[in-house]
Amino acid sequence: MILTVTPNAALDVTYGVGSLHPHTSHRVRTTHRRAGGKGVNVARVLAALGHDITVTGLVGGPTGVLLRDDLRAAGLRDELVPVSGDSRQTVTVVSHDDGDATVFNEQGPRVTAPEWRTFTGHFASLVGGFKVVTLCGSLPPGLPSDAYAHLIRIAARAGAVTVLDTSGPALLDALRAGPDVVKPNTAELFAATGCEDVPAAVARLRTLGARAVVVSAGPDGLHAVGPDGGWRAAPPKRLAGNPTGAGDACVAALAAGLAADGRWPDILREAVALSAAAVPCPLAGDVDAGTYRHIRTNVTVEDVHAPQPH
Repeated sequence: MILTVTPNAALDVTYGVGSLHPHTSHRVRTTHRRAGGKGVNVARVLAALGHDITVTGLVGGPTGVLLRDDLRAAGLRDELVPVSGDSRQTVTVVSHDDGDATVFNEQGPRVTAPEWRTFTGHFASLVGGFKVVTLCGSLPPGLPSDAYAHLIRIAARAGAVTVLDTSGPALLDALRAGPDVVKPNTAELFAATGCEDVPAAVARLRTLGARAVVVSAGPDGLHAVGPDGGWRAAPPKRLAGNPTGAGDACVAALAAGLAADGRWPDILREAVALSAAAVPCPLAGDVDAGTYRHIRTNVTVEDVHAPQPH
């Protein structure tokens, strides 16, 4: 039902420390290594909810072997396409004292034009079997900034709904292909539009081509606008912990709701609950089931007047 695309898949390394202090050494309490990248994290959340998931993207080298081995161990179906360069690692340092996370993202392998053509051909042959496609994360070096736009057009021709979670030029260039949903956070929204008013910035993205925009505002919840209206959805309380995987959990909820032809208020309620349920977890891609069950019955969703694109 759902295909997740991660062009810049990674081996995620997470270090747990007591507290994080610049200019000093730290004793690492816990270490975790597993397949990651935003789309892979989305797939983990969806699989935990019982959805039929396939993972595609680009991987290569010894790191790519470790990444694929971990996907296999996790029971995630792998349709990744190999490249000659070595896949990247990301390093996240999580402070036990306050739950804050510091993230170091490598750029990823340089992808050649023939490798990209191979991937797009594979994607075109694959996408017809899926109702929803999520396209997530940064683009590796070598890919054009309109890479997501190309994939969105292929998915649209196949009849799939697209959910895009990226930033910068990759986001702006993708809007010309008319993605069904884009999910920036507030910082990404303001950077893309040059406007620091959320409703006006959302209207700008829709003017540029996004059919619906869902903005994640961290502990304050979500602001969403689409052809059928606008909504604000907020959790009942703020949660302490690691926010690294909250955005990926949000995308997972959006994809699941769209696959089920859900109503937007219900989709947003689930998105807030899953995002909140990711915060207590030390690893991106995990959600806390108890937190999810509690939050989802207490999310506030209100209709708002949303400026429409011109």
